[in-house]
This record gives sequence, C-alpha cells and structure tokens, in this order.
Amino acid sequence: MHESENSAHQDNVVQSGHTDLATINSLIADLGSEDGLVRVRARGSLVAIGKPAVRSLVKALASRKQWVRWEAAKALGQIGDPAAAQALVWALEDDMFDVRWLAAEGLIAIGREALVPLLRALVERSDSEWLREGAHHVFHDLARGRSDLKGVLQLVLAALEDVEPSLEVPVAAETAVKKLRGGLA
Repeated sequence: MHESENSAHQDNVVQSGHTDLATINSLIADLGSEDGLVRVRARGSLVAIGKPAVRSLVKALASRKQWVRWEAAKALGQIGDPAAAQALVWALEDDMFDVRWLAAEGLIAIGREALVPLLRALVERSDSEWLREGAHHVFHDLARGRSDLKGVLQLVLAALEDVEPSLEVPVAAETAVKKLRGGLA
C-alpha cells in the first residue's frame, strides 16, 4: 500500500473506533519516519486511539531513534494515562533533553497518579541529576496548580534545591510517599 493510502486507511480505522494492534504498530513505525508530517499524523492518530496505544507507545520510548522516543513521549503526555507514568519517569533520564522535557510534561498531565512512581525513583536514584531536574519541573508545576499537593511537594522541592540533593531527596521523597499513601497530602 502506498504511504498516503496507508495513512488514509489508518485514519479510517482510528475514526471508526476499531483499532487493531497491526494499525497501532504501523503508526508506531511511522513515528520514525524522516517525514515530519508523517510523524505528526501518526502521533495524532495514536493520541486519538488513546489507552489502547499506551503499551506500544511505552515500548517506543526505548527506541534507539530519538524521534521515535520524542514522538512517543509527546503522545503519552497528550493521552495522559497513568499506566504510562513509570515509563515517563524512566524517560526523565533520556539522553535527549527534549524527550526528558516531554516526559516531565506527560507526568504533569497525568497528575497525582504520577507522583508515587516519581518519588520512588528519587528514593532509588537520587544521584541522577536528570531525574532530579525532571522531578523538580513536575513537582513545581503540580504544587503551583494543586493546593492539595502543595505541602507534600514543597518538602521535596526544598530537598531538590538543597546544597546536597542526592542526600536530602531520598528522605524527603520517602516521607512524601508515606503522606500520599496515608492521604495526608
């Protein structure tokens, strides 16, 4: 099938609501296209598919191709499914800054459900500067927009801004997890 015919076929399948794994996989493959328009169109279709595309998009975050990771992170952020939270946390340590930024934006879009996986990662890998930078972005934006989270996130933000964040962050993150799980946030 010619590329434009294949794209039209995928659009019809997405609009009909009957999306199969073959269509999702084809769209995922299109995320690696040299043609930016093909990538944008594929991402738009995957976002329209929504939750059924999340598992394949999560796998695409591990691609060797930077544009595939970029498009996958952007799509996952636009979908906003909590099932992608752990993968987006890992993407905060991607070699490409743009992927890290989009992963943080995706975690912000997911909201409260993204906090425990991110806090757990900080407990385990507080020595990762990229992870700490991404976490700061996420916590800053969520604390600003959610008064119910501000108190618990301020503690972690203060630790992230400390002189020795790799030492302070695990303790603050663990405390925040306990507060979130105990409903004290």
